[in-house]
Amino acid sequence: MENMKNTMKALIWHKDGSIELTDRPVPKILHPKDAIVKVTLSSICTSDLHIIHNAVPQAVSETILGHEFVGEVVETGADIKNISKGDRVSANCETFCGECFFCKRGYINNCTKGGWKLGCTIDGCQAEYVRVPYADTGLTKIPDNISYKNALFVGDILSSGYFGALMCEIQSGDTIAVIGAGPVGLCAMQCAKILGASKIIAIDIDESRLNIVKQQNLADITLNPNTDNCEKIIKEQTDKRGADGVIEAAGTKETFKLAWQIARPNAVVGIVAMYEEAQILPLPDMYGKNLTFKTGGVDATHCKELLQLISEGKINTDFLISEEIPLENIIEAYKKFSQKQEGMLKIAITPFLNE
Repeated sequence: MENMKNTMKALIWHKDGSIELTDRPVPKILHPKDAIVKVTLSSICTSDLHIIHNAVPQAVSETILGHEFVGEVVETGADIKNISKGDRVSANCETFCGECFFCKRGYINNCTKGGWKLGCTIDGCQAEYVRVPYADTGLTKIPDNISYKNALFVGDILSSGYFGALMCEIQSGDTIAVIGAGPVGLCAMQCAKILGASKIIAIDIDESRLNIVKQQNLADITLNPNTDNCEKIIKEQTDKRGADGVIEAAGTKETFKLAWQIARPNAVVGIVAMYEEAQILPLPDMYGKNLTFKTGGVDATHCKELLQLISEGKINTDFLISEEIPLENIIEAYKKFSQKQEGMLKIAITPFLNE
């Protein structure tokens, strides 16, 4: 392992909802399938806020936060075959063994040995170094023509957007509505287009985010439920049918209801949002629509393909980074991120300024 100090700076969360930048031991290899990665860029996710707010029951307090990052491999366990010291890697937000019943079927979020753990039940990446379990499956080499910045979102929000688009079983010519023009929704729009959608409809109550959709040319139509009758307009755009697929990436009671309202009969509603309260299916109201609902944690099994799409210039996520803030100022970064300032999408956390 490279010549390193014994301690590092890391952000932990407390049960009372507070966060603290503190000293922690630099992680060590604990299992032959581990790798230690020096974090070059990480980010703050809405799911990190859910953890702090005690809305993720399995989360363990005093754990280092963060699960979305890129970095350089500095040490590998004895059983690691796919990566080596010095490799530039993108990390999957989930740790998974690749061998259990669920992994073999592609349901890595339900891995019996891993699952979504980094920054939740084991120490995450909002630190100088991170231990990655099952590193052969959880880390993907970054192609030479892709920067760390280009690859930062591959293992989480881009995979989540792709997951949402895949859930909709998109066929060529479909109209896909994406509720929520936040980072996951913006990624879902790009992925839906790649998978064959001919028309993308973006829905959000934040005009600044809808402006980003327009600037990046991610959708054909933008709608604001506060000023637009979304159901009426979408039916007008689809020969009175409704959307062929709906990706719900916002996560409120209102957007959950809107998702099934704007879907055509026999459509798929793919839910990638995290909710802080239970949602109810009003089955009598939707009787006869014959909808299929799909939801769950992202099964991020397509990181290599997504990196290839970035390498080929077919996907770009650089515009999602609204600001870069060094690790020593991460508590201030959390304040900015949680306040959802106008135009704020993602904050990239860089290494200490003196490094």
